[in-house]
Amino acid sequence: MYKSISEFNEDWKNESQATQKVLNALTDESLGQAVYPDGRTLGRIAWHITLTIPEMMGQTGLVFNSPDKKSDIPVSAQIIAETYKSLANQLSNVLSENWTDAMLDEIIDIYGEKWSRSLVLQVLVRHEIHHRAQITVLMRQAGLKVPGLYGPSKEEWVAYGMPAEA
Repeated sequence: MYKSISEFNEDWKNESQATQKVLNALTDESLGQAVYPDGRTLGRIAWHITLTIPEMMGQTGLVFNSPDKKSDIPVSAQIIAETYKSLANQLSNVLSENWTDAMLDEIIDIYGEKWSRSLVLQVLVRHEIHHRAQITVLMRQAGLKVPGLYGPSKEEWVAYGMPAEA
């Protein structure tokens, strides 16, 4: 659990930058890639994690300048990436302006449950990591290069002149 806003902001900076790398690597053509027929598409998952920032944090009373959560999935990968970047940056700013470290232990009603504000932040980050992993699998299926996140990707090992691990 996060004990300070600055601790969260540092973690969020790293995780949102990783997500931004993935979203920046998407193409308009790749947005329709699905795991199976009628399954969620890469575009839907990317838009979902983008809009989850204001949706989930809106449950805590924070206000964002964002598209409506029922808005159509953009057909442009660049629009998704730019919207994500704006919302990820807004989160750090809105949080720092409206919450204090002492508020992190407060219990609030969210999704019909009682969560600490710190737990809300933790769930947001884990939710994003979960869906970012799904996106990387769909990227491979769509023939895109996956950027390294917590270490080099297959393509990055090769670029370093090293054999990609099997």
